[in-house]
Order: sequence, then C-alpha cells, then structure tokens
Amino acid sequence: MAFQVSPGVQVSEIDLTNVVPAVSSTTGAFAGHFQWGPVGEVITVSDSKGLVDNFYQPANTDAGAEDFYSAESFLKYGSSLRVVRINTSQLNNANSSSGTALLKNNDDYVNTYQDGSQNGTVGNYVAKYAGSLGNSLKVSVCASSDAYFNDAVTTVSGTESVGQTTITVADSSGMFVRDIVRFAGHNNEYRVLTIPDGTSITIEALGQPSGTGLLTAVASGANVDRYWEFYSSFDKAPAKSGTATAAGGSDDEIHLVISDQDGLFSGVKDTILESYGFVSLASDSKDGQGQSNYYKNVIARESDYIYWSGHSTDLLSSANETRTHLQSVSSTFGRPSAVITSSLAGGVDGRVPTAGEKYGAYQTHFGDAETIDVSFLIAGSTRTDNGSGVEQDLLADHNTIVNQLIATAEGRKDCMVIVSPRRASVVGVSSESTQSTNVIADYASVTSSSYVVLDSGWVYQYDRYNDKYCYVPSNGHTAGIMARSDLLRDPWFSPAGFSRGQYLGITKLAFNPSQSSRDDLYRARINPIVTFPGQGTVLFGDKTGLTSPSAFDRINVRRLFIVLEKAIAVAAKSQLFEFNDAFTRAQFRAAVEPFLRDVKNRRGLVYFSVLCDETNNSDTVIDRNEFVCSIFVKPARSINFITLNFVAARSGVEFEEIYSAV
Repeated sequence: MAFQVSPGVQVSEIDLTNVVPAVSSTTGAFAGHFQWGPVGEVITVSDSKGLVDNFYQPANTDAGAEDFYSAESFLKYGSSLRVVRINTSQLNNANSSSGTALLKNNDDYVNTYQDGSQNGTVGNYVAKYAGSLGNSLKVSVCASSDAYFNDAVTTVSGTESVGQTTITVADSSGMFVRDIVRFAGHNNEYRVLTIPDGTSITIEALGQPSGTGLLTAVASGANVDRYWEFYSSFDKAPAKSGTATAAGGSDDEIHLVISDQDGLFSGVKDTILESYGFVSLASDSKDGQGQSNYYKNVIARESDYIYWSGHSTDLLSSANETRTHLQSVSSTFGRPSAVITSSLAGGVDGRVPTAGEKYGAYQTHFGDAETIDVSFLIAGSTRTDNGSGVEQDLLADHNTIVNQLIATAEGRKDCMVIVSPRRASVVGVSSESTQSTNVIADYASVTSSSYVVLDSGWVYQYDRYNDKYCYVPSNGHTAGIMARSDLLRDPWFSPAGFSRGQYLGITKLAFNPSQSSRDDLYRARINPIVTFPGQGTVLFGDKTGLTSPSAFDRINVRRLFIVLEKAIAVAAKSQLFEFNDAFTRAQFRAAVEPFLRDVKNRRGLVYFSVLCDETNNSDTVIDRNEFVCSIFVKPARSINFITLNFVAARSGVEFEEIYSAV
C-alpha cells in the first residue's frame, strides 16, 4: 500500500532469515572402481553422459560392470550423484618413459609433477588419469618446418606399378613410420607403414581399403615429398610466436597432437583426440588473449588426456624449466628436423578394492556431514580383493563394508545406506529357497540400524558399452527409486509399491521371491524386490534395518525425521550467540511451527507440538549457555497390510445393523 499520494519510492524490509530452509534429500554418494578419471576426488554427475565423461565406460568384466552400473542405475531416476574413484593397489598412470607412478588428480599434479621434477619417474608426458586406457595415448610433436614437410626428400628408384606396396627409394633416411608421402605426377597420398631398410618403404593408400597399394604407377626418379602424419590439422608449419618476435627471438613454436593409437578411447585407431597448434617452448609466451601459450601450461589448462611432466632434451637442452625469451642465455630454440613421438605405456587399472579401501573411501570423502551433503550411501557390489590380486565374494568382507557404511551414516544422521546381498548368494543359484536362505544369512550380522535399507537382490540388465547382459547389484536402483519418490511426492512417502517403487531398465531378477520367501525376508528386515507378471518389477517392502519394533523401522518415518532434523538444525544455527530469553524462544517457535505445519499439510505428520519456553529453558539451562527446544511429532504411517472383507447380507437387512459383526 502506498504511503504517499504523489509519486515516489517506498523502501521496506522483509526478514526471512529465521525461516526453516528447504533441504536436499535426493543426492547419492558412490565410491567404486573405474577405468578412468580422477582418483580420490569427489565428482558430481547428473546423468550417464556425465558419468562416462568423467570415469569412462565400464570395463568388460563383471567387477567393472558392477561398479559402473551401480552408479548409473541411480542416475536413471533423475538425481545427482557424487562419485569417487577408489585408490587401489597397483593403480598407475601411463607415461612416456615406462615409469611407475600414480598421479591421482589435478591437485596431485600441481603439488608433485608441475615443476617437472618427476621427469625421470614418469617421462615427458603422463596420462591425465591412471589406468590401462592411457596406454592408447600417443603424443606427437612437430617442432620445425622440416618435421612438418620435406620437399623431394628422396626419389623413387625403379618404376613402380599400380598395386605396389613396397617402394624402392634412393634413400629412406629422411622418412619416418606413419609419415604421409606423395609421389610426383599424381595427387594420391600414402602412409608409410614400415621402413625395412635404407632403400625401401612399405605404404598403403589413404582413404582406401586397408592394404591398398599404389593407385597410379610411379616413374623411376620421381620425387617423393613427405609430410608429418598430422600435417593436415594445421594450416602451416610452426615458426615463431608473437612473444618471440617482440623479444627478438625465434624458433619457439611447436605443434602438438594427442592421438588414440590403439583406439581404446574412440574405437578407431589413430584418431586425433586433441591438437594444439603454434604453442610455445618459451615459458613467458602469451597468446592473443593474454593467457600463457607455454606448451606445458596449455596442456595443463586444456587437455583431457595428458599432463606435461618434464622437458624432452630434443626440444630443450635442459630438463629444467629455464628457457625464456627474456633471458639472455638464449632466445633461439633448437629445431629438430624429425617428429618427436611419445607413446605412453605402463598404465595399470589396479585391483578391485579391498574391504578396507572400499569403506575407507566412503568414510574419507562422505563421512563429514558439514563438508559434503549426501542423502544416500550406495554400497554397490561388496566383491573385494584379498590384497594379492585375487577377487573374492566373502560374507566377512560384506559384513565389514556394510557395517562400516552404517557407522558412517549413523555418525552423519542425515543419510541412509542402501545395500544388496552378495552376488554369490543369488546369481547362478538355481533354488529359490537356497537364495532366500543365503540372503537372510548375508544380513544376519548386519548392525541393527534405522539408517540402512536392505534389499533382496541383483538385477540383469543390458551393458550397451560391451554389447552384453550383466548382473548388477540392485542397490543403485533402490536408492534411485527413493530419490525419485522424493521428487514425485516427499521424502516421508514410502518409496515402495506400484505407485513409486517401479524399477527401470532391467530385464529380470536373479532372485524373484515368492510369497513364502517374501514372508521370510520381511521377518528378517529385508525388502523384497519382486517381478509381478504384467505389472513390472517393484520394491515390495519399506523396512529399515532396525531389528526391534519401532516407528523408525519404516523408511518413510526415518526419512521424515532426517528431513525435519536437518532443516530445523540449519535454522537453529541462527540462534547461536543470541540471548536465551522469551523473545528468542518465541522467534524460534515462529520459524519452526510453520515448517511443521507445512509438512503436516503435505501428509508427513499427524500431529506436532513445539515446546520452547521457560519450562525446558530453566535458569540452570540458561546458565550453562544452552538453548533447548523439544519438538513432538506423530509421524504418518505407511500401509503394509490390507484386509478386504466381502460380506453377503440377507434381503431386508440394513447394512448398519451388521457393521459390528465384521
């Protein structure tokens, strides 16, 4: 309402600092074994593309599929996932000097490798991430016009006819394997495959079926021009940068190409992955935007595949980073006439995590509720390594991992652990009764807790990256269903049943429990996953892992309290260092009660009451610098059992007369 008649500006303030904030309840957390990506670093992804971009596709192994699809399964249901690649034994980065070293992530590069002191350990270039995929990388450097192109480097010695693949030349010393050559008299280009001796080369025609030789006859004495294999990626040879020109120097530019020599990344051998043209050997060189054009810095800033880890003496006389145009030592750089090629090797995927490595990763990266927000700890597979390279699927390791994850969730008090049984308990086991017995045994020693959800099985689904079907633990799907239930309704709604408990993208279950098996599982606090003909596959239980009867033995109640406690605790921080008086207490009640009323209106609560006055904030409490608020709630309960009574009545009987008989 305007405060004045004539035009003007009215300024008012609305204080929303004391309202209870909305809190996230749909973010998952997963630590696993991947082929690529940073090690020991939390990466948040929102879809399967993001998962592949950061950690690559699954390895063609059972263990590779289990971890990858445990993560991807959660993402099917439309939420975000925080992912950590576990640091396992024997994990190494591919490099250009056959060294053995683990470069975990960018922080590790900055702290350990950026200064080039690791030159003797990992070579001049190192794969950006650990694993055998890095062995497919090749770095090719063209540092001069001679390396880029040689006009009439040699001549043909003898007439060569159509179809020839071995060409006799006067002198092959100026050529290199994978060079592009062109013969005088026609425009066809050929790749040099081998150089058997000083007077012959083997070739194949580019753009033709593999092994195709000369497309046009070549006369004796015809000139042969050679080109760098990647010459067509650049419009001219390297020369000198603007920085060098301004400083009176020269010969600092290089072209650098990263290619997929084995096709592991792209699917096609020798595909160019990245190219960096006209970058400089001078550490003080700048590009047109004022950024460093020093090749080391350009690689660190832009490459998705490699890091620089030391100078090649073919390019710089010193292995140390000392050459700049502004130094008087020399402003003219060496110009090697040959292409410098570095094929990376020595990358190792590492072993499947041990039990200690697995739960250690969760505790290290997801253990502190103040530093990272997560709603679900997804256990994935509990397959482990025995520490000597032997994979195992042991009950003891399963219990260790699960109980440690429960301890993490109990410590945080704002998330739930989602667990599946061991693979060996259900996959390949033909008897349903044996499967049921195995699953119950898997969970018999699991800690009683309302912060864990135990499901019954493994799912069979298509591995589109390796064109096969594979078994995957169902807990990624189960956590995804819970996250999707939050998005569809609210966290205090049960995620089970046909409305919200449908599994997506699975072909069948390894263990599809019948009614009698479901009874046994439910008594053992295990939530069955069931395929009903014509109705799909659903989560058919909503129990937590609590062994004693309690309101908290239901998923919806536990998650209701997680939301209430998390949100109200955040709001309570605004009362720290205020006075514990009637005003502060009334102010806090005014923030909490509307929030609880909203939850009640959204069917999460039946009734609530907030007690925050002199009753529980006595003089003694005040003197201890404390503030107490007691929040009483009656949670809404989910339906687990339905009784339908169909009653036949005699003619002339009023139904009201017989209600009491039912």
